[in-house]
Amino acid sequence: MNTISSLASHATLHNTSGYGAGLHKYHIFCDIFSITEYDQLPASFKILHSFALWAAADPELIPVEALEGVRLELISVTAIRKYLSAVQAWHFMQGWPAPLSDEDLKCINFLLRGLENIQASRQLMPPRPPITLQMLTALRLKLKIGKPFNAYIWAMALSAFWGMKDLVRFLSSPLEPLMVKLHLKKTDIYFNTDLDGSPYACLDLPSAKTVKAGKVQSVFLTEQKNLCPLAALRNFFQVVPAQANNPLFSWVDNRGNVRPMVKQTAIKFTNGIPTGWGWGTSFGHSFRISGASYFLVQKVDPEIIRIAG
Repeated sequence: MNTISSLASHATLHNTSGYGAGLHKYHIFCDIFSITEYDQLPASFKILHSFALWAAADPELIPVEALEGVRLELISVTAIRKYLSAVQAWHFMQGWPAPLSDEDLKCINFLLRGLENIQASRQLMPPRPPITLQMLTALRLKLKIGKPFNAYIWAMALSAFWGMKDLVRFLSSPLEPLMVKLHLKKTDIYFNTDLDGSPYACLDLPSAKTVKAGKVQSVFLTEQKNLCPLAALRNFFQVVPAQANNPLFSWVDNRGNVRPMVKQTAIKFTNGIPTGWGWGTSFGHSFRISGASYFLVQKVDPEIIRIAG
């Protein structure tokens, strides 16, 4: 009977796309909120209820001070329901009963429907325009990169575009003292040359959706002509001589204090310049997509772009 049970369990879980991602997301949630292994399995309704709300919450709609340092990574409500199924299947495989009753699921689904409506209203917004080389050139013309804040914006923008990453990957918040291990620090970047003698920079992101918890994702930046991320980073380090463990993309105020950049401030400033030229309204995620599109046009192997971004 044990053999039959094992075969049935594996057959049930065969080709269940999203289950692995669901368990990965659940463990990220448990790490962020310091949930012990004892409480992770079996999981209580309270924990799974919080997991569902955390995964569906849109950080753009929540005031920074209300987050209290909690990192949010929005996913669709459809995916969340799949993730909850993954956690339930994980319980079955470990010999535990279903962690959620029918009434529990009704309660969670009631709130998820509300969050789904919020997500739908956000999706009705016009598509965000891409970032182009022309826009980056216009951004450079508006910046005085000898000043700390401007040097920071320029280095961050080019790193995001050529590294095919969202701007938020290079941002940190002073309201996240307990999450400092997730911040990109000055020690997380190094410069080197490849086997052909070409210079490059490597940024090791401590937090990325595409890697396992506790691992880093390496972003490689290479030399470019007029919009060179390596030159922007070197200039930034000269203008902002931060300590080794300071957030990498921080800036120095008029009093000499090193300040990590708050997401809303950086996005608002960066959006303001192309918006002033009539090119759109919001560009946070556009850097990643636009960088990838640029490399695709240059005939770079899509698999390389997938791995990099």
